[in-house]
Formats: sequence, C-alpha cells, structure tokens
Amino acid sequence: MADTATVPLLTSHKADPAKVPPTSIDDMIEKYIGDTGGAVQLLKAVFVAFAWAFDAQQVFISVFTDAEPQWHCVDVAGGNNSSCTPAAASPCALPPGTWAWDRPAKTSVVSEWALQCAGPALASLPASSFFAGCLVGGFVLTTLADSVLGRKKTLLLSLVSMSVAGLLTALAPNVWAYAALRFVSGFARSTVGTCTLVLSTELVGKRWRHTVSVAAFFCYTIGFLSLPLLAYALREDSWRSMYFWMVVPCLFYAALIHLLAQESPRWLLVRGHKRDAIESLRQIATLDDSGGHTTTNLSMLELELEACVSMHNEDGASSSGSGVFATLQVMWERPWAIRRLAAIMVAGFGVGMVYFGMPLTVGSLGSNLYLSTAYNALAEVPSSILSWLLIARANRRTSVVVLAASAGVLSLACAAMPQRAEAARMAGELLSFFATCTAYDVILVYSIELFPTSVRNSAVGRWCGRRWC
Repeated sequence: MADTATVPLLTSHKADPAKVPPTSIDDMIEKYIGDTGGAVQLLKAVFVAFAWAFDAQQVFISVFTDAEPQWHCVDVAGGNNSSCTPAAASPCALPPGTWAWDRPAKTSVVSEWALQCAGPALASLPASSFFAGCLVGGFVLTTLADSVLGRKKTLLLSLVSMSVAGLLTALAPNVWAYAALRFVSGFARSTVGTCTLVLSTELVGKRWRHTVSVAAFFCYTIGFLSLPLLAYALREDSWRSMYFWMVVPCLFYAALIHLLAQESPRWLLVRGHKRDAIESLRQIATLDDSGGHTTTNLSMLELELEACVSMHNEDGASSSGSGVFATLQVMWERPWAIRRLAAIMVAGFGVGMVYFGMPLTVGSLGSNLYLSTAYNALAEVPSSILSWLLIARANRRTSVVVLAASAGVLSLACAAMPQRAEAARMAGELLSFFATCTAYDVILVYSIELFPTSVRNSAVGRWCGRRWC
C-alpha cells in the first residue's frame, strides 16, 4: 500500500474501475456495490443534508429577534412635543413619554428589555455569546463524530440539544439568561453543519458527492430564506414565537433522521465495526439493485475488507483506537495534516467574517430588514449553482483566492459609498455576499477532500469553529 501522505485522498470518479485496482475502503465499496448512486439512496443523502436548513435558522435568527425596532414621536398633553424630533439618531436622549416603538415591545429583545440605551456591548452580547459557543463547540464536539459516536449519533445529539436550548431560550427572563442560552445553542449546533456534510457525502459514491454537497447548500438557502418569511408573519408577535416555530420542526426532523438515516459505512469500517458496516452496505445494495448487487458480492467484499483492515487502516489511523482525542493525535502525528489544517483555518477565518458579518449587520444599511435579509438568502441560490460548476470544473485553490479577493474589494467599496446611496450600498453588499457564499461552499468541499475518513469531521470542524472568531 502506498504511503498515505502521498496517495490522493479522493480519486476522480472518472477513473476506469476495471483498470484501477482498489487501493482504499472507498474503492473496494464501489467495486462491489457500484457508485451507491441509486435514486433512493441519493434521496436519503439529500434528506440528511436538509439539516443545514435548521442550522441556517439558528445562525441568523438573531437578525430579527435582536434587531432594534423602529420608533416614533408621540403627542404629549397640550399637543406640543418639541423635545422629540424624527431626525433624532436615538431615543435615548429623549424624555420618557415623548416617543414609542412602532410595534409592541415584545417583538424584539432590545425593546422588551430596554437595551436600546444599554450600549452596543450589551445589545450584541447574545449574538456574540452564540458565536463563542460555536467556537468552543467546534473544538470540543467535532472529535465525537470521528471517534466514539460517529456521524449519525453526533448529528442527532446536536439537533436535539440545539432544539432544547432553543425552547429554553424562548423562556429566558432577562438578557443575561438569554445570552447564556444562546451560548449553549451555539455550542450544540457547532457540529450540525460538519456532520451533515460529511455524513451525506459518505453515504453516496464519489461520483455523487458534489451533487449532494450542492444540495446541502440549497438546503441552507431554504433555511435562511424561511427566516424573513417567518419573521414577517410573526412581526406583531413576541420574539419568543420565532424560537418556538423554529424548534418544533427541527425536533420532528431529528426523529425522522433517527428512523431513516444510516451511519456512514466508511466510518464504521475505519473504526473497526465491520459487521455493522456490512449491514449498512447491504441496505444500500438493496435500495440500488439495478446493478445486480448480490449477496455473493457482499460476501466477497466482506472477505476483502477483513484482509485490508487486518493489514492496515485507511489513512493510517488505528481502527481499534478509541477515545475522544484519538483523531487529534492522528492529525498531530502527520505534518501534512497540520499544514493543510492551518491553511484551511486561515482561509475559513477570512471568508467566515464576511459570510456571517454581512447578513447580521444588513440592517445598518438603512433598507427594509425583511427584504434585505431575503435578498441575501436568495443570493445563495446562484452562488450554489456557481459553486457546483467550480467544484466540477475548476481548481479549488484558485477559485477560493479569486472569490475571496473579489468579496474583499466589494466590501470595501460598499463601506466607501455614502450613507444616502442605499440602493448602491445594498447592491455592493449583495455582490460581496454572493462571492463570499461561493468561496465558503468551495472551501467546505475542498476541506472534505483534503482529509481522510478517520479525521475528516474533526478537521472540517476545526476550520468551521475558527471561522466564528
């Protein structure tokens, strides 16, 4: 077996399997059951990818729940209210009773807890706490998917924990409890995106991985786009209602994942669970029986896998190794893994700042918050299409460099535009966000291809966690 430091981690699906002998667990699986691209199995992988919709809702819900509502001057006794003018930048300097919120105070945490005059640090504390939780969770939880729990159980744990934290957030009595619960929410959802993408792509063959990845990006867009629709429908209701209606569908989806989704056969084999892996592959072969997949094929696969695993483990990781931090040791012992991880973390840090910073501060552009957020969500649709084209045909590294540079230039141009040019600033923001979304999608797929099964979730989670800084 060739050195794992030099052999490509993912080979091209265009290679002729008859001419290329199987050199990895991936190759052996596809040799006996095909590219696992049957329609039913492909739909199951896309169903797993739909978890990204709930992930997007968790990330961007604060755009509406934590927004400062519009306010207006009110008439006082005698009909003279010269102390209040609509041109005032903030109601903080105005006497009590001379102004009021346009909507009920319960529609936002800012108005319900009177945070408009508490300073930007306190008003932004819940959002900062959420991303701090994402950062901590990205370092602590991602190893679970590669070690003791696996992809499916870690995804279920994240979805349920995230939902329970969301329900408790809806009951928060003050901003301090709210910020603490947002930290817990961020900690819990930190592995949703990585587990979803890794599991869904490992449930299909190499030929279909790009398709499933792009399907996950579209699911994220659906979740993002649902937020302004939900917020507009509940614009007169309490901000707590948004959390409730976001959590209930997620719990229902988690129950379906438990019943319908499979664990990654690749992870099962790498961790030494050969019997479970064969059973998972048997289910896949049954779903996609058009290629003549038989019990004999699976028996031959079992024998070959047993010989392969006994000689070595895929990517140099011990299949009998256990413990939460076993995958970190695997990466630490390989200089090439550390170099790749450092490079992907630096790229993810820069792209992540723009990707999450733009939608969260879109209200400062002065345009309609619901429409602005919807425009940002819709920008992800052509971004996903462009990502699919670039992933299929272009160089990953060059694509990321060009897209990131374009996003940076457009962001600077947007900041340099005058305040009164709302349309031009919004156009610049959308173009910058479009470029950033595409770069973000390409980096995600690129990072999956850079690391082997035994450490894939941990490595992807490291840069995903660092991007919250």
